[in-house]
Amino acid sequence: MPSSTTRPATNLKVIALAIAGAVGGFLFGFDSSVVNGAVDPITDQFGLSESLTGFAVASALIGCAVGAYLAGRLADWKGRIPAMLVGAVLFFVSAVGTGLAFGVWDLIVWRLVGGLGIGIASVIAPAYIAEISPKNLRGTLGSLQQLAITVGIFAALLSDTVFANWAGGAGQQLWLGLEAWRWMFLAGVLPAVVYGLIALRLPESPRYLVLKGRDDEVRGIFARLWPGDDVERAIRDMRSGIETDAHGSKKGALRGSRLGLKPIVWVGIILSVLQQFVGINVIFYYSTTLWKSVGFQESDSLTISVFTAVTNIAVTFVAIALVDRVGRRPILLFGSVGMTVALATMAVAFSQAVTVDDAPSLPGAWGPVALLAANLFVVSFGASWGPVVWVLLGEIFPNRIRARALGIAAAAQWIANFAITVSFPPLADFSLVFTYGMYALFAALSFVFVLRVVPETNGLSLEEAETLFITKEKAKATAAR
Repeated sequence: MPSSTTRPATNLKVIALAIAGAVGGFLFGFDSSVVNGAVDPITDQFGLSESLTGFAVASALIGCAVGAYLAGRLADWKGRIPAMLVGAVLFFVSAVGTGLAFGVWDLIVWRLVGGLGIGIASVIAPAYIAEISPKNLRGTLGSLQQLAITVGIFAALLSDTVFANWAGGAGQQLWLGLEAWRWMFLAGVLPAVVYGLIALRLPESPRYLVLKGRDDEVRGIFARLWPGDDVERAIRDMRSGIETDAHGSKKGALRGSRLGLKPIVWVGIILSVLQQFVGINVIFYYSTTLWKSVGFQESDSLTISVFTAVTNIAVTFVAIALVDRVGRRPILLFGSVGMTVALATMAVAFSQAVTVDDAPSLPGAWGPVALLAANLFVVSFGASWGPVVWVLLGEIFPNRIRARALGIAAAAQWIANFAITVSFPPLADFSLVFTYGMYALFAALSFVFVLRVVPETNGLSLEEAETLFITKEKAKATAAR
């Protein structure tokens, strides 16, 4: 048994590493949301249609899907830390390129490059955190990924607001003859550099090292992080999990009987898709434009977006506090109910919009109702599906396929995000009532999916969590026969 004097110091070291690993989540949130304040000036400056505006905003998500898919292979080939460094370089290049873009297609290319970086960060951060965390802290530390994302979103929206207000408008010139919206993108250079420097100082994942047979390096890491633990037993458990998963198939460890993939991979894919199909990123990508479209001024819309981001950060702390106490399933179920109610309320509120001076407006109390519902939606998502899905994705996959399976699940998440993001402008133009009603339907479906499919993994090791999913799947197959 580890001594009481060793354990607190050990936990602090692990927490510090998890926080450092989660910096990729900050860039993920920053780079994906910084476009919020730039949507309108980009549309005006480049003369874009609604569809092309949606594509320019969502183009990064194509890169995200590709980056997420490739990240697992890169992480299994070269390691988690080299993958982080590649992501940092891509973030840096994208920040400079988008800030200096001379046309919409040029901007789209640089957004795609940034998307590759986001996709890599979305896979590597939760995998790395799960693989360095002890089971009693894994849920809490896994939630740091979502916390970092929310802080990144807040930083992006806050910097957008500061630059726009400083210049007197997002489309006005600020410094060096560049418009404020360009400085919004250029601000991403700083966190990209910080992320790269942090990655250079992080130790490699112990489970990756075991996978590559580098046991002596694992012992050195354990000696620093978990000096009171049984290192040899931990190595044996990791190796046993890897060998079990490899048994019976030397090719394509992801393959299974359902449409070519293991059932556990499909669970991750569906969780990822449902997380996006509730429309959360519409709030963070289009909120400024959305609130302007129903009568709010630009400065007020930006302020509302910042307040929403702060709310998102605050409720993520709730999830962090509860995920290892209450468990994964109850939090997800609670969140699904809250999201369904909030989105349905938004649909009702927007059904009351009237036209004033050729522009839509929410009359009477319906404006505040829509704002409250939007923030209830953010609260429900941020305290549940936002962080907990990342926790589950980091812990449900077997050791041997974790990075690749996480890559596929994250790629599916980004494809779903792309579909929602690129479709929102034309759908909103068609009917906000229909759009938010559709999101409410997916929120309701998320409740059913968790209730019927997702087991509780709280307090289990990564290997035990895997076994639980496999056992549940076998039981379902036996019952079906």
